[in-house]
Amino acid sequence: MKIFFVHPAMVLLLSLASFSSYATENIIQISQENLNNLGVKLGKLEPVTQIPVLSAPANVVIPPTQEYIVSASQAGLINKLNVAIGDKVVKGQILAQLNSPDLLTLQREYLKAGSALQLATATYQRDKKLLEEGVIADRRWQETRIEYNSFVSEASEQKQLLEIAGMTSGEIALLAKTHRLTSQLNVRAPIAGVIMDRVAVAGTRIDMLAPLYRIANLDELWLEIAIPQERMSSIRIGDRVLIENSEVSAKISLLGQSVNPENQTILARAVVAMKDTASLRAGQRLNTRIIQPSDKAAFKIPNTAIAQNEGKAFIFIRNQQGFSVTPITVVGKQDDESIISGEFTGNEEIAVKGAVALKANWLGLGSEE
Repeated sequence: MKIFFVHPAMVLLLSLASFSSYATENIIQISQENLNNLGVKLGKLEPVTQIPVLSAPANVVIPPTQEYIVSASQAGLINKLNVAIGDKVVKGQILAQLNSPDLLTLQREYLKAGSALQLATATYQRDKKLLEEGVIADRRWQETRIEYNSFVSEASEQKQLLEIAGMTSGEIALLAKTHRLTSQLNVRAPIAGVIMDRVAVAGTRIDMLAPLYRIANLDELWLEIAIPQERMSSIRIGDRVLIENSEVSAKISLLGQSVNPENQTILARAVVAMKDTASLRAGQRLNTRIIQPSDKAAFKIPNTAIAQNEGKAFIFIRNQQGFSVTPITVVGKQDDESIISGEFTGNEEIAVKGAVALKANWLGLGSEE
């Protein structure tokens, strides 16, 4: 004869709820009245197509191709700084103005090369005509042409030096037309973006290539995520990244090839969707969650619907007799919800509240001695 052992806590629970029920190994039979007394509530499995894989910290960084240090192309005295940290600028906008004596030297050399080229051009055209008329020898024409090409190269070099110094094509054309030298050098924005840092102060003398501003285009941002090395095999390029407590999303584009010796993590880089960059700030440290498309049926349920026993997870599925105790695999967690997989149709009704009482019923009446 089999004797069923009833846990003392279960005896108290049964007396308070005033119900009679019995359970086999994986079936709990219970009346609707007793369900109400236990506070059991039912709900549906919610199908999901994506599974949370890992939560990890991340830093918001600016891609190196989107960030520039604006430097003085010539030594000189800073007359004026036109923008401050946080200002938005457009490409070509004047950020600072310098008084540069070296610029005068470059302009003078450019005008000198231009005058020499004019003379060489006149000689070139004259000797070309004389050659066609048979007046001069071919050797003299070759010498004239070589000398002309040399002056062309010199003039081109001097123009490029002015462009490197920071003068625009329009400013160079005006110089060539008026022959009016100026020591004022305009430092312009190389890209459209935001001023991230200011290094210089107006009224100071600076050397060539001294930094003035740091400017960045924030239309693209990256998340640099520290992935524990033991979890790296579960992360794939293309996985979606969500930032906690926001709607911002990104997509993993790179997985690092080396391990950080200090914390044994591997770098994963995710590109933030352009529509979301405005809500982030470079340098932010955030908590992220990596999710992947599910390759098998998965469902979202409240954590309160899950019962743990001997290291395994179970849920209680409603049937005509009461509930069937069904094992599940928890494949991910998200706040107060879990993602599970198992042999489900998605139409099952489960106990989403009161699972603790059902577990006590199941274990207390299902034990044998």
